[in-house]
Amino acid sequence: MISIRWHGRGGQGAKTAAHLMAVAFLKNGRYPLAFPEYGPERTGAPITAYTRADSHPIRLRSAIQVPDLVVVLDPSLLGEVPVADGIPAGGWLIVNRPAGTAPAGFDGTLWNLAGDQIAREAGARFANTVFIGALAGLIGEPDLTHLREAVDEVMGRLAREVFAASWRALEVGFGLGAERGVHRVIS
Repeated sequence: MISIRWHGRGGQGAKTAAHLMAVAFLKNGRYPLAFPEYGPERTGAPITAYTRADSHPIRLRSAIQVPDLVVVLDPSLLGEVPVADGIPAGGWLIVNRPAGTAPAGFDGTLWNLAGDQIAREAGARFANTVFIGALAGLIGEPDLTHLREAVDEVMGRLAREVFAASWRALEVGFGLGAERGVHRVIS
């Protein structure tokens, strides 16, 4: 099983990213699960969302305490929320910023990815699609075909130009993740 924890603020698309990633895993033949966790629903409030995928049905419905990958969509959360908690040695912390150091005590791999800049250059409003692509490229699945199908399903009702910009951002993220090339296939 692969476990992904998303940290963001309300309105940044962490919940959508977790859901879209799960739909792509489903289309790729996996058993996914995605859900958000947040307190008061308001723009700017910290939220956490989760994505799990496995080759077998998932019965575990709790928050992810030991994630393989953690995505931080808003770097200001590094000082407010213990985003690195539970990441094992060999786990990944991917932060939406051009550069920076890992939180104290973190023993995994830190990847600073300038998602906001990449999204703007692609014409997208949010960086979440950059990170969806980056994760898929990094772990080797879901592939671009299944990501495209998931984006069509989840975001297809958006205006054509918004959809196209989101897709461009996702493709750039996928390429960057593939360059890092962990390609851990879910067993």
